[in-house]
Amino acid sequence: MSRILVVDDERSMRDFLSIMLSREGHDVATAQNGAEALQAVQSEIFDLLITDVKMPGVDGMDVLKTTRETSPDTVVVMITAFATAETAVEAMKLGAADYIIKPFKVDELKLIVNNSLEKRRLKKENLLLKREMKSLTGFENFIGRSEPMLKVFALIRQVAETTSTVLITGESGTGKELVARAIHCNSQRKDGPFVTVHCGALPETLLESELFGYMKGAFTGAASNKQGLFEAAGGGAIFLDEISATTPALQVKLLRVLQEREFMRVGGTAPIKVDVHIIAASNKDLRAEAAKGAFREDLYYRLNVIPIHMPPLRERREDIPLLVDFFLKKMARREGASARTKQIDAGAMQAMMRRPWPGNVRELENMIERLVITAPGDSIRPEHIPDPVKDGPPCRELGAMDIPDEGVDLETLLDNAEIALLRKALEKSGGVKTEAAKLLGLSFRSFRHRLHKFGEKAN
Repeated sequence: MSRILVVDDERSMRDFLSIMLSREGHDVATAQNGAEALQAVQSEIFDLLITDVKMPGVDGMDVLKTTRETSPDTVVVMITAFATAETAVEAMKLGAADYIIKPFKVDELKLIVNNSLEKRRLKKENLLLKREMKSLTGFENFIGRSEPMLKVFALIRQVAETTSTVLITGESGTGKELVARAIHCNSQRKDGPFVTVHCGALPETLLESELFGYMKGAFTGAASNKQGLFEAAGGGAIFLDEISATTPALQVKLLRVLQEREFMRVGGTAPIKVDVHIIAASNKDLRAEAAKGAFREDLYYRLNVIPIHMPPLRERREDIPLLVDFFLKKMARREGASARTKQIDAGAMQAMMRRPWPGNVRELENMIERLVITAPGDSIRPEHIPDPVKDGPPCRELGAMDIPDEGVDLETLLDNAEIALLRKALEKSGGVKTEAAKLLGLSFRSFRHRLHKFGEKAN
């Protein structure tokens, strides 16, 4: 259902357009003059605005200008009984989608409205698709025949038939986003948008405005009204990844969305209803987080309607050969003939089966990519597989250290190890802090806190 504002100083025209558009299934509001229209577009967001050109006081051109400034995503259609070429050209230059001359045929107006709304929908869909492509996890399909994975597949099929809230848990790199996508793609909402939000990658204020949208003037830089991702996901699904990284203040607002299926934009005064399937994920135990006061208990129970746990790779080792084969073929498709000749011998496969894989499937994929590029010859052999102890982070090496007779300064030792890891992550990510945080399995806020803690030593 699209939200449409009709602006005309003639009551008969307002009533006619309101009735006609309502019968087409749209949600219609009306304004009897330009000033009233400006108040409306500054207080809520419309998908389409139909306005007369000639009106006393604030005319249609003024309404068009303000709407394009305040709500640039709103499509504006102009109607007039006093058409001139100059007026039509000016309206198009100012951003009008179309220009209709009175008297007009009803079918003509319906066609223009439908085409304008379809263009807006495609533009919105294209933006969401670009966002979605940026959030792909790096392994496209589920691979596995182990009992834990078969249980996950069965749960996905059951959950896809409902709109109940889902909470996906599991370690980093196990494929939680993949589960969310599979649920959506097998549901009745599969033709609707799938919007991914990485809650730990954005500061609190930015995350709130991204989720709920904002009104013009709500904060410095809010130059126009903007829809949030909950609205963008309407009719589809929204995936809230790393939800444990949200602040208590934002958790209160998320709780309202789950309970009432409504929210308010930043700076807004009217509640907005939302129809969206909510899927959340966390690599932390939210029950434990709630018990120690780090996460709202009431939000946890609202999220945990249907829990799905993704098993770590060490609990589904029988899937490793299938995954290795999948990633080798993926590299062959991507890199061409040089990758296609690589084979993995039995000893190397056994070495992989023995590894602990703390980074799970994502670590395995990265390992295969590295071996395809660096292993000499046509075969990947056991000696090419890195030692899991030497290959691990400094904390493993610290755990193997002996304590000297004179003792150690544990705090300094741990601080130095943390500083080294922060520097290495920043170096590997090219200084991009959000990427560095992901490399360390931290939320953006947690990573930033550690940088502030150590100051210049970590930079």
